[in-house]
Amino acid sequence: MAQADIYADLKRDHDKQRDMLERLDARKGDSAERRELFEAFRLEVQSHAAAEEESLYATMLGRPDLRDDARHSVAEHKEVDDLIGELLDMEFGSDAWEQKFAHMRHRYEHHIDEEEEEMFPAAEEKLDDATEERLADTYEERKPAELELARDNPPGGDERE
Repeated sequence: MAQADIYADLKRDHDKQRDMLERLDARKGDSAERRELFEAFRLEVQSHAAAEEESLYATMLGRPDLRDDARHSVAEHKEVDDLIGELLDMEFGSDAWEQKFAHMRHRYEHHIDEEEEEMFPAAEEKLDDATEERLADTYEERKPAELELARDNPPGGDERE
């Protein structure tokens, strides 16, 4: 059995999300296919962020040497969640929606690039292998549960401020 790797799990999700954003951007306007893809993206991002916060970022928040990085990432999760919520409230595929989508995509891609280039290496340097394996197990356990929660709780419906 392969050893669990929290960073590989998260990067794999990021790659999937980048692909979804690319496909969403390639389809302009309103179509059933694009709506389904946007909903799949919403569920993917929402469940990913919650599971990431419950695993990696919960641990980082408990460590003074990693706390600021974790707070920054959690704040960016909230920002993207809010932007997705705004998109859900707009006329799908309208010019305003397209502009908001472009802004959300830019912010989210910036966020995941920053995680991969700065946050993950900082955590990997400070956390031991056993902790990282435990975090991967927690992430892999929480993500499917968070996906079910995301189905019933669209962005903006949580209590994070």
